Amino acid sequence: MSNASWRPLAEQMATGLALVDAELRVTWLNPALAERLALGTRSLVGQPAALMFAGDAAVLAQARRALTEERALQLRGVALTTQRGTEWQADLSLQPFDGQLLLEVHALAEPAATASPLSATLRGFAHEVKNPLAGLRGAAQLLQRRLDDEDLKALAGMVIAEADRLGALANRLLHHDGAPRLAPVNIHHLLERLEDLLEAEPAPLTLRHDYDPSLPDFPADADRLLQVLLNLARNAREAGAQTLTLRTRAEHGVRLGERMLRSALRVDVIDDGAGVPPALRDTLFQPLVSGRPDGTGLGLALSREIAHEHGGELRWQGRPGETVFSLYLPLPPPQRASTDVPTEATDD
Repeated sequence: MSNASWRPLAEQMATGLALVDAELRVTWLNPALAERLALGTRSLVGQPAALMFAGDAAVLAQARRALTEERALQLRGVALTTQRGTEWQADLSLQPFDGQLLLEVHALAEPAATASPLSATLRGFAHEVKNPLAGLRGAAQLLQRRLDDEDLKALAGMVIAEADRLGALANRLLHHDGAPRLAPVNIHHLLERLEDLLEAEPAPLTLRHDYDPSLPDFPADADRLLQVLLNLARNAREAGAQTLTLRTRAEHGVRLGERMLRSALRVDVIDDGAGVPPALRDTLFQPLVSGRPDGTGLGLALSREIAHEHGGELRWQGRPGETVFSLYLPLPPPQRASTDVPTEATDD
């Protein structure tokens, strides 16, 4: 596979990737890995790969083995260091590739400087809350069976329902941090699924479309992206929206953080609700921030995390009567048509 075919897509992936030559010197790394290492994509090129692993002799020995034996190896719990000296853990895949070694880095823990408070704090809370919730639910079930008063039974049923809701929320937080399962996704098929779910809910919104039919498929976890879009649509309804417009576009030269993408998919979710309260505009995507008394403040925080793990971003803008949440996702480079001219078969 030529550089022209794989490198543009690899440079847009959220997974950290690097190429190392036979002398264990870095010849290339993608922006995702450079960002984790807190350096530029060119800073490490030509430097010993040992700089990433703090000179860990065992890791370097396995890298030489993978190159020499031309076999793929998996290393678990490897310690990597950023340019600032922060250490973080990752699983490492070593794959011989065109005379070099491809390193695929799957982070197990974020560097302390960039760790998500959602990941660190709320998932710890979710783990601790599951056992008390199970006890609460069991006690409410016993009460419900022993009570004769129908009103009290209904109250016990409400406790059970709320315990189930909190248990489901805890499970989502605990299991969210697994790697996304990437597969080709057609954004308009995904939006059709979203519409089916919204139309089945009480008081459905009026839905409108503004689609770019030329958009290509792209690698993503469809279920996680659907959760993002559902969160945005339900937030719109809670804000009093009557109409929801779904719009898709391709954008070129999009900057996401420190990265400049050649092309990106933009999905806009536009509603005519009351908009974001002024007091929340600076903290909207932070966990436990909500404009509703009964809100958890987790939907937008989780949605932004899902966007980030796809190499994308979630943004918003608007005013009362027109609020726009925009999901940006990297698009693969366009396929170039082959210029080879087929030859006619001849008989010997």
